[in-house]
Amino acid sequence: MKINTAVRQAKLDRLRSGETPRALELCSGCGGMSLGMQAAGFELLGHIEFDDTAAASYALNFKPPIEKKRVAWSQSRDMVVSDPVTLASEIGLKGDVVKHFDVLAAGLPCQAFARIGRSKLRSVTGDDVAYVNDPRAKLYQRFLQYVEAVQPVAILIENVPDILNHGGHNVPEEICETLETLGYSARYTLLNAAYYGVPQMRERLFLVAIDSSLGLVPGFPEPSHAAKLPSGYESARSVALKHVPAEGSHFAGIPQARQGLPKAVSVKEALGDLPRIREHFSAPTEMRRRKLTDRLPYASSADLSDYAKKMRAWPSLQVATPDTDGHVVRITPRDFEIFRRMKHGGDYPHAITVAEKIFTEQLEALAVRPRQNSEKWASLRARCVPPYDPNKFPNKWWKLNPATPSRTLTAHMGKDTYSHIHWDSAQKRTVSVREAARLQSFPDNFRFAGAMNAAFRQIGNAVPPLLAEAVARRLKQDLLQIPVSQIESAEDFKVA
Repeated sequence: MKINTAVRQAKLDRLRSGETPRALELCSGCGGMSLGMQAAGFELLGHIEFDDTAAASYALNFKPPIEKKRVAWSQSRDMVVSDPVTLASEIGLKGDVVKHFDVLAAGLPCQAFARIGRSKLRSVTGDDVAYVNDPRAKLYQRFLQYVEAVQPVAILIENVPDILNHGGHNVPEEICETLETLGYSARYTLLNAAYYGVPQMRERLFLVAIDSSLGLVPGFPEPSHAAKLPSGYESARSVALKHVPAEGSHFAGIPQARQGLPKAVSVKEALGDLPRIREHFSAPTEMRRRKLTDRLPYASSADLSDYAKKMRAWPSLQVATPDTDGHVVRITPRDFEIFRRMKHGGDYPHAITVAEKIFTEQLEALAVRPRQNSEKWASLRARCVPPYDPNKFPNKWWKLNPATPSRTLTAHMGKDTYSHIHWDSAQKRTVSVREAARLQSFPDNFRFAGAMNAAFRQIGNAVPPLLAEAVARRLKQDLLQIPVSQIESAEDFKVA
């Protein structure tokens, strides 16, 4: 692999003169990382995304560098088949591609790395180690080819923590070692979104690298909020970190919240001002007709939390409005009463207990109780009790606790939103698309292409914009070698 020292030096000189860092993002999804990078002061000069709907969402929210190339900007692309030269030509960038992009970023597909993805592959193929041979697990090697082609001066990668232990292989360590041979200083660590103003307990790996000519080791942002992580996160960390070398590793210590920081943003702070949705049980026909783009007025505009204010007025999107879209939810009549009776933080075994009680009440209300296990008895039970084994699916359902951050949102929400049941029992439902977006820190004027399921999937797959912003601000600080005292007071580095 080659190093183009002259090109990188020219890029650094340009940035030191005050010009904006220009970014190319691979596997951009709908744009969570891009939105954070943009807020941190990066110019979004190019992106590649395989999924058609996610690429369409990206185009709805980010302007192409050349307006007349908007159609090319919105097209989906495969990073394996595509290349920087072709991309630059299609979106209208002139000249040698190696001069265009200062930063290369990627939220590489996590399905082959995440344990939930490994289980799915195992069930489909019958192979216990199918995830090791999943082609998506090799995309980081293609990413490194882009590094050589683009010659960026900074690199940013996000993925699930399990990428640290992929069949016993520490992939980020390998990436860092390769980047060192390409003239970069690189580090990786684990960051939890709740520490950075996101109302969600979401643990993710971040890898950053900068040109080694800068003579420093890249760092990670200090937490802005304090949160108590559930015990499960510590055990998950232990598993993920098992294959970090004891000596000579590129792993950076996980940033810790210092005393005196504000508490993590709670679910109620995040969602409390959004519309109350009851049409799924009061007027189901109306809900079935509702589109993702239909808008409803906010439930409240008084006493807004700081988080709600931020989500209503993200600076790079259009001006704030008195309403917003995305107020669609799943219609599941059997479970409405279960949702209503569940306690905050209740899981699927708890839901089954509630459902069994409802079933018993229904039986006792009958003038003539059907014989146990008869057809009528079984039919009534099916209308009251979900069919899943609580021993196999303990985390399938979860009722949000309004006083704490949410649990992690996943792409599987595209098929099943029961992992995030609204805390308000009077609404007895799972979260809406807009509520899921809020929990992921997407602002209210961020638009999603496609229907409800596709929107949930995009949100669950995304990098939380506020977390991406924090990482990007610190990367920009290192890239421009700005002292911490200056970066904390500089106007262009303030969180909007």
